[in-house]
Amino acid sequence: MAKTTTPAQYALILIDMVESQGCDRNSLLVGTSLTGAGLATIGARVSDRDFASLVANAQRLTGDPALGLNLGLRLNLSAHAVLGQAFMTCRDLSQVIDLFLKYYHLLAPALHLEYEIVDDLCLLTTASSLAETPLDFGFELMCGAMLNTLRGLLSRDDLQLHLEVPYAEPAHAARYYEVFGPDVRFDCITGRIGFRRDLLQTPLPSSNPALRNLYEGECARLLADLEEEHSVAEQTLRLMRKLEGQYPSMPQIAKLLNLSSRTYRRRLESEHRSYQELLDQVRAEHATRYLQNTRLPLSSIAYLVGFNDASNFRRAYEKWTGRSPAAVRHGS
Repeated sequence: MAKTTTPAQYALILIDMVESQGCDRNSLLVGTSLTGAGLATIGARVSDRDFASLVANAQRLTGDPALGLNLGLRLNLSAHAVLGQAFMTCRDLSQVIDLFLKYYHLLAPALHLEYEIVDDLCLLTTASSLAETPLDFGFELMCGAMLNTLRGLLSRDDLQLHLEVPYAEPAHAARYYEVFGPDVRFDCITGRIGFRRDLLQTPLPSSNPALRNLYEGECARLLADLEEEHSVAEQTLRLMRKLEGQYPSMPQIAKLLNLSSRTYRRRLESEHRSYQELLDQVRAEHATRYLQNTRLPLSSIAYLVGFNDASNFRRAYEKWTGRSPAAVRHGS
């Protein structure tokens, strides 16, 4: 069964960053299937499991609590490969955002983002993430990469961001203020990144409509290839995670995948999965995230994942995970 993957260039940049601190490459690659030749192949991708092992090794070897942030700040436009090139050819930042929202799964297949404009801020919300790396590492990586990418596009080294961080203030919080500016809040319900709305109309000096169409066509091809690698079960999980709180029925999922209900059920059976199993898996993921990262009462969490009362949710959650909601919330 195919798994979500990370662009190999991100792994290469992490390896280079850690080696520059005097760490041994062999120690860094312990527990992974990564090789230099494989990583250097154009268009290569690494499994999330390998990337998570690489990150864990890097954190252990460097002792750097801000590893995710420092890696993100190393991810410039060229690190994003063809999508980064497409960004550069856009008319303005508004067009960049449109392109990013269509193709960000090329960069982070396990991530689901939502975009909105609230007053004078453009906000990206991390609606869900099933990456195998720790939450703080992933959020720091995303924020650092977004800041560095925006600075590169706008040629503005002084650009700052609005951050709502979905975990408690870490010991290295001063680094956040140093990098992103004063508008940083910790222990928020969800992770959010924002920038000023008036930046959307900023013209980009490298705008080129003909090249943009060419690069976007390549992005569309790469995304289609990436999605074809996923099983019906994984495509179902992706849809359910994207439509959080709505949880489409089996016929609705089949329709979204351009399959008949009968074919959809047969394909799942061939993968030894069922619709109900997948639905329960996603609801357990969402409920766990609410329990760990928010202060919402149990009744509200129950409602958000499709239950009318907390007692039924409690029993279902224990069946899904083998743990009570209270134990998960309190980390016991």
